Amino acid sequence: MTATIERTTINERVPSPPVRVSLTPMGSVPGLLDGAWWPRSRDLSRELPALTDMLDTRWGRITRVTVNPAHWPVIPRKVPVTGHTVHVGWFTDEQDPNKLILFSYTSGRWDLLVIPPETAAAAAARLMSAAAAPGGLLTASGLMGEEDSAREATETRGQEEEWETDGGVGSEAGNPVGLLTSARGK
Repeated sequence: MTATIERTTINERVPSPPVRVSLTPMGSVPGLLDGAWWPRSRDLSRELPALTDMLDTRWGRITRVTVNPAHWPVIPRKVPVTGHTVHVGWFTDEQDPNKLILFSYTSGRWDLLVIPPETAAAAAARLMSAAAAPGGLLTASGLMGEEDSAREATETRGQEEEWETDGGVGSEAGNPVGLLTSARGK
């Protein structure tokens, strides 16, 4: 019995799931960000083709992308996308680590917040909405910092509530003053 294996070419790509992106409305008041992108991994070679396919129709052919290497373990110099190649550059001090900058020869430059792939869906939705708000004045790291602060405050409140229900200061069992007040009838 003979088995035949068909050859695949490098140009063939497995269809990727829909890109998770939120963009400011066309013609709106410009802000510091033009939207947000929530990739599924930290693999630029795998993630950029779906993003550029979606953006090429809206903004014109994306030809260059820059990132900060803080969150990208491997940064390829070139990424093949549908019909062309995107050149990838990186900057450590000059570029916000939570931002992706896209360039098009015909239309200009766009700055997107990059939401880490491991971000919870609710937090990602808040970040995508905030980054796509027209006239936004927060940087990518500023938005990420606000989200981290909100998450920490929620976690702290949850821990305090749990502590109080387990006999902490706010509960009757753990509050001798409360017991004295009850004994006085007040």
